[in-house]
Amino acid sequence: MDLTIRLEDVIPDLGMRGQDDPHGRSALRGPLTVGQLATRIHDLAARPADWWHLVRFDPAGSVRVPLEDTDGVRLWLTTWPPRSGTGPHDHDGETSVSAVVAGELVEVTVSSDGATERELRANRVRVRGGGHLHELHNPGPAYAITLHAHFTH
Repeated sequence: MDLTIRLEDVIPDLGMRGQDDPHGRSALRGPLTVGQLATRIHDLAARPADWWHLVRFDPAGSVRVPLEDTDGVRLWLTTWPPRSGTGPHDHDGETSVSAVVAGELVEVTVSSDGATERELRANRVRVRGGGHLHELHNPGPAYAITLHAHFTH
């Protein structure tokens, strides 16, 4: 009787991150991590054919378009007209992820140390922790487009 145990039969591939097992077994899925949420936004930004047709330009204000609400994650895109913005807000303690895909935005972060202003550049994924008071505005002469995600649980 052969009692040989192969390592791959006992220890899962740590690089799999919830995908199906290459050996045909179903891997256990846990809640998504912040890194996986950021990867979703990054991958979505790289596929404009999936969402560009949903972009709406309205000079009267920002347009928020839902994209997906599955697996405990809500995805949406926002179109920001020139010189538009939000008021100060947080995300009710939820972690959120976003990426500017066109144009420019500025984020003003408010903390006990004061306010900090930062340009948000295109093609970079930004993660915001819960309890993070901030506001966003488009200072430019052109529309800006952003993709967003946050956990819904």
